[in-house]
Amino acid sequence: MGTVVKGRRPTRAVRVGSLTVGGGAPVSVQSMTNTPTADAGATMEQVRALAAAGCEVVRISIPDEEALQAFAALRREIRLPLVADIHFDHRLAVGSLDAGADAVRINPGNIGAPWKVREIVNAAAHHGASIRVGVNAGSLERDILRTHGHPTPRALVDSALRNLDLVEGMAFFALKASVKTSDPMDTVTAYRMLSAECDYPLHLGVTEAGTPLTGSVRTAAALALLLAEGIGDTLRVSLSGDPVPEVHAGFELLRALGLRTGVRVVACPTCARAEMDVAAWAAEVEDRVRTIEMPLRVAVMGCPVNGPGEAREADAGLAGGKGHAILFVKGKVKKKVSHDEALGALMEEVEKLVREAGGN
Repeated sequence: MGTVVKGRRPTRAVRVGSLTVGGGAPVSVQSMTNTPTADAGATMEQVRALAAAGCEVVRISIPDEEALQAFAALRREIRLPLVADIHFDHRLAVGSLDAGADAVRINPGNIGAPWKVREIVNAAAHHGASIRVGVNAGSLERDILRTHGHPTPRALVDSALRNLDLVEGMAFFALKASVKTSDPMDTVTAYRMLSAECDYPLHLGVTEAGTPLTGSVRTAAALALLLAEGIGDTLRVSLSGDPVPEVHAGFELLRALGLRTGVRVVACPTCARAEMDVAAWAAEVEDRVRTIEMPLRVAVMGCPVNGPGEAREADAGLAGGKGHAILFVKGKVKKKVSHDEALGALMEEVEKLVREAGGN
């Protein structure tokens, strides 16, 4: 698989638990729970589902003391890097760090007086945690809004730099930054500006991106441009609903750009010539190969027109026919299989290729 990325922008390396962000480390994929954090059972179940999907960092909102107590219980059970998301109440940030948060996400501008920010900084330093200065278009400081009129990219960057300077002035440098807006092109402009003006790792995302379809498209439109320019060290695809698809979308984006390896499933768009349910078969294959990191190409094609050509180009593939499918492996016909046998036969060959390569 090729890559369109010319070279990663140099950034400082920051630790988030066992994970390194920035400093040339692979771009990591994050998500965020959307269960009521105080419901420890539901939140634990969701964190485990995210971990199973490959999520590398999970952010959890801590809106009150009850949520903080549940977070502490989660931390005792979960090894995955956890980030506490805090707004307004600095005591919840300090409590989250005391409970084992690997990082906190704050917008210092809405934390209040500098002494409150200092308490968070002192707690992070004491526990070896990092801080993300997260600026959103919807929560800019009043004076910055007055200066710029509305949340322009420059306004977002000015807010981020002001708050980074504030924390730096407290001799704390384990920092990440983000400048998110719901407009994809404003997001691109803001991150380009910020990347030129600081060397901290950048967390990428389009905030309030939307439903799974529109949100994935808007996020990909913005983040593909930035990542192709070498900007970005970690990302979240923010989608309404179940957060697990955020993880899938994040990895697919990185794989499409050649920044992560994995299985690329090629499937025809289907037409009247299709001899099998390509959409259902391809979806099942995608689900079964999602966690394989080996760079393989697997084709699921519906008819004898383009199917054999695409299947020959794949490491393993199926080309549909009437009542049967042709199984290809490494460019050669392996055998003819019935529709009932086809998916099992294809996955058997994929798993064999992985074993032979000593991959996972």
